[in-house]
Amino acid sequence: MQELIEKYNLRPHPEGGYFGEVFRSSEKLNSPSHGRQRNALTHIYFLLEKGQMSRFHRVLHDEVWNFYEGAPLKLIQVEAKQTMALANNYQVSENVIGDGKDYVHVIPAGHWQAAESLGDYSLVGCSVAPGFDFEDFSFMQESADIDWIKQRKPDWQRFI
Repeated sequence: MQELIEKYNLRPHPEGGYFGEVFRSSEKLNSPSHGRQRNALTHIYFLLEKGQMSRFHRVLHDEVWNFYEGAPLKLIQVEAKQTMALANNYQVSENVIGDGKDYVHVIPAGHWQAAESLGDYSLVGCSVAPGFDFEDFSFMQESADIDWIKQRKPDWQRFI
């Protein structure tokens, strides 16, 4: 994996794994989520090695995950229209990209997401529009959300 880290100039990501920005649009637009100006589109390489995971987080804009190489990647998604502990009709899903069936998955704006490689490593790309900004990113920290995971999906606790 060190070869990929060096080749794509990847660095540690706060959610886990490694990332390197590939593209940041020079075009600007106002975010429909909060009205602040953002780049129209951003794209990164994202690498998870065996045993690493992308912790539960959410982004305020749509994120498109594309598989490039390595083992398939499992993406976990929890619809976050309201606090999960209060939701009667919550939506959860596990999707795999890179398994020969699917190579792309979209996480809608504001949904919780987590990921892990199903083998030695997974190299993927993530595009966000409007573009990614760490101000639009948050980890799962609310006790009601964490308690919901612990009670209803205990095997997902490792992603918190």
